[in-house]
Amino acid sequence: MEYAGLRDRVDKALTTFLADQRSRMTAIDPALADVADALEAFVLGGGKRLRPAFAYWGFRGAGGLDSDPVVAAVAALELVQASALIHDDLMDRSDTRRGEPAVHRRFAARHTAAGWRGGASEFGDAAAVVLGDLALVWSDEMLHGSGVDLADLARARPTFDAMRTEVSVGQYLDVHTQATGDTSLERAGLVARFKAAKYTVERPLLLGAALADAPAALSASYSAYGMPLGEAFQMRDDVLGVYGDPEVTGKPAGDDLREGKRTYLVAAAFEAASAADRAALDAGLGDPDLDDAGVERLRAIIRDTGALARTEGRIVTLTTESLAALAAADVQDEARGVLRELAEAATRRKV
Repeated sequence: MEYAGLRDRVDKALTTFLADQRSRMTAIDPALADVADALEAFVLGGGKRLRPAFAYWGFRGAGGLDSDPVVAAVAALELVQASALIHDDLMDRSDTRRGEPAVHRRFAARHTAAGWRGGASEFGDAAAVVLGDLALVWSDEMLHGSGVDLADLARARPTFDAMRTEVSVGQYLDVHTQATGDTSLERAGLVARFKAAKYTVERPLLLGAALADAPAALSASYSAYGMPLGEAFQMRDDVLGVYGDPEVTGKPAGDDLREGKRTYLVAAAFEAASAADRAALDAGLGDPDLDDAGVERLRAIIRDTGALARTEGRIVTLTTESLAALAAADVQDEARGVLRELAEAATRRKV
């Protein structure tokens, strides 16, 4: 894929930035080497770099010229992503991320191994809050230290700020929806838009557009391409959260069911299920002790109601809508081709 080279450049920029942060922190206290180790492992240990890719090709599509400072600027989006995932894993009490211990579990294990005082779980939770916050702070620092012209950064700043607010309120809406037990498709769509769709695709595109001083018409075209694609991306993630292979996803099978995620997939199942099946869904969702048999029962209910097929159909519809908007956009031809490939990567992925 055309963005493979970009991914290497993003990783290089992140590696350099994190090495500098390590030096600063360990000069304060050697204990902060644990923080540097964890954030380097988390940020550099996986991910497709989709958000920097959408931002970079949004920039190029608007006529922006390639440069290392621009790559460093869009790489800052990976730190926003790291912050969101670290906090999400803590709120969901997830044990793993990409096949490795989640950050709060990593620091709980560090506490236990060292024989420190107090509760290991509480220490791990506190560390995850701090590391997630630190990643968010560093996203700002990396963007502004990228070397991009200050006037270009000033244009991009409102988009960057809006994106970080949106993903934060999306996280709250997610836990609020789980707590209230809202199973409506409307609520599931709202959570998907703000927790993932906007900050995964639309806002990165608009960030790139702002850096290139794109006309308003192109930014509108990017939104028309990015919003449905972002929703389709999140729906694919939701399907994988229920039916994905743990060897591929890096998370235990059925984790989204144990966490009580009220996704489009689940909402569609509630809408079509019989009274008995709705009761079974309601009882099983959010049960952290749900065993493999219980997970399979809920999977079967979701599948048998037609919710899985409906979600897959919705992914196709949204992706088609997105690609139609891209085809009509006044965007550079090379960028158009890569953005089509990114749409494929976002909606047909296995991880």
